[in-house]
Amino acid sequence: MKLVPGLTLCTVVAVSLAVVPACGPKEPDSQEATADKAAHDHEHGPNGEHADHDESMESADGHSGAVIELGTSTIGPFDVLATRDEGLIVAGNDAFIDVTVTPTAGSTVKAVSVRLWIGTEDAKGSVKAKSEIENPAEPSHWHTHAEIPNPIPEGSRLWIEIENDNGETVTGSFELKS
Repeated sequence: MKLVPGLTLCTVVAVSLAVVPACGPKEPDSQEATADKAAHDHEHGPNGEHADHDESMESADGHSGAVIELGTSTIGPFDVLATRDEGLIVAGNDAFIDVTVTPTAGSTVKAVSVRLWIGTEDAKGSVKAKSEIENPAEPSHWHTHAEIPNPIPEGSRLWIEIENDNGETVTGSFELKS
């Protein structure tokens, strides 16, 4: 290593050590941490699954009581009912989404993975969220907290990608409704 005249090895090491922490992960300030915790704070069961949501009132987990039905649609070999918790779609926030995915009449395939995102079909600027089955007694009910992109692309929708037990995927969408 070639040193600049006038710099000692101790100076180079000291400057290097001072720079390294600045490259590490950013610690959120207390206001960001509180807002993030409030946005994602909710109860989990003993295996990490989400606790059941009470749809009749505002709950401590941040989910609103009212539910907006986004509609039903046939997506490939599945009938899909999509809902979201009532509230504004705000850039940078989460939307609490539930989908019920059942095989269409005569179909024997099962959904093994359900991913959702808000935005455009190509998912540019969006984050795909893998949903999970909250209650093993209801294997067709999937839930996730989908990130709302910032900025929200024009014409954004809720997109649902379903992978079946044959490894095939199908995609469909719903209006977000206000």
